[in-house]
Amino acid sequence: MSLSQLKAPKGAHRERRRVGRGQASGLGKTAGRGGKGQKARTGNMHFEGFEGGQMPLQRRLPKFGFRNFFRRELEEVQVSKLDRLPPGAVVDHKALREAGLARGTGDGLVILGAGELKNGYTVKAERVTAGARAAIEKAGGTVEILERPRTMYEKAKAARALERAKNPKPPKAPKPEKAPKAEKPPKAESAGKPEKPAKEKPPKSKEKPPKEKKAEPGSEAAQGEKKE
Repeated sequence: MSLSQLKAPKGAHRERRRVGRGQASGLGKTAGRGGKGQKARTGNMHFEGFEGGQMPLQRRLPKFGFRNFFRRELEEVQVSKLDRLPPGAVVDHKALREAGLARGTGDGLVILGAGELKNGYTVKAERVTAGARAAIEKAGGTVEILERPRTMYEKAKAARALERAKNPKPPKAPKPEKAPKAEKPPKAESAGKPEKPAKEKPPKSKEKPPKEKKAEPGSEAAQGEKKE
């Protein structure tokens, strides 16, 4: 028995049915999808999380958490572990990674102050605690804090500020003061036309004349009017 003699059992491999190839393909002209409608269209119900129209799980669950893309993960190294390096060495992220004291997966280095140092070192790190700084300086070493790498936005902002400092804009010229408008001369009165005397209107009387009362039907006054 060899690999060339191995065969799949009968019925394990079946030919793939080729849909959309006319009436003779076995599924007819509609390729097994029936007539028109949502399920006859391409890509129907194939998106992730579809639950048959029910509110999907990723929309039912509450949303929480936040990931800051500008966050920098610093690797922590105890100050007592620096004695494994030769005295007087420059201690940075690369040196600790080569010595096996740092994994090298972080974005920087932070020295923690747990323990004491016997030898002096020049430590270059992004962050050094107060206890670690005291231990390093007590052993005769020095500490240098590295600057945080700037983002693309900060670099572009600094470049624009430098360009503005090199090529300052000239000060704007003051606007000329507008001349005061000349006052119009008063209109000359016409001497030929005599002035018309103002018409005096009679005062309006506020009192209204009394209205005549109509005779009530069935009274003697109403019967006299009918006879006339």
